[in-house]
Amino acid sequence: MSTPFTATVLTLYPDAFPGVLGASLIGRALSMKKWQLETLDIRSFSHHKHASVDDTPAGGGPGMVLRPDVAAAAMDAVDLKGRPLIYLSPRGKPLTQAMVREYAAGPGLVLFCGRFEGLDQRVIEAREMVEISVGDFVLAGGEVAAQAMIEACVRLLPGVLGAAESTDEESFEGGLLEYPHYTRPRIWEGRETPPVLLSGDHGAVAKWRRDEAIKITRARRPDLLGRAAGKENKNERD
Repeated sequence: MSTPFTATVLTLYPDAFPGVLGASLIGRALSMKKWQLETLDIRSFSHHKHASVDDTPAGGGPGMVLRPDVAAAAMDAVDLKGRPLIYLSPRGKPLTQAMVREYAAGPGLVLFCGRFEGLDQRVIEAREMVEISVGDFVLAGGEVAAQAMIEACVRLLPGVLGAAESTDEESFEGGLLEYPHYTRPRIWEGRETPPVLLSGDHGAVAKWRRDEAIKITRARRPDLLGRAAGKENKNERD
């Protein structure tokens, strides 16, 4: 029997897990062993006084830095099994849906949750860590980012969401943001569901959704439009 997608999280706060990963469909999939979650307490690998894991930054400055010896000891205790060793950092490569699909197709993830001012650069280089950012903002630590990345991957695993087509038209999948959604009642607080969605004309509905996706993307993420056009042109050539 093959091992399910496994996420191993190295953190100073193992009690933060599973957190939201234990709720809803993701949590149900976890209890059904469609994927596995492991946590490792970084502090347990410290041999320093008071189990310290950090020290002052070389060259001076505010805050503290995670020690490379402690961090490396935690990392070396994990059997990667072909999984990428990821350091969640605001300076990392932005996480995209394409990256999520690639990671979800693999055996899993090993995620290092940073704290303080960051992790000593030497261990990042020595262990060939992949730096990934979940957005252009700074968090107090990597735990929330780790949960976001794990959820993004797990929801794409077979059987987690049910129907495979449920992810086909989401934001970023076709290079565009997703179109608006409506349901009953038909009129709510004077606002009406677009009549085309109730017309039964599947072609018209598909066109409306496409037009709305383009309109929203142009207004909110115009940088995505060029990528979407390039993707369509490539598909036509293929």
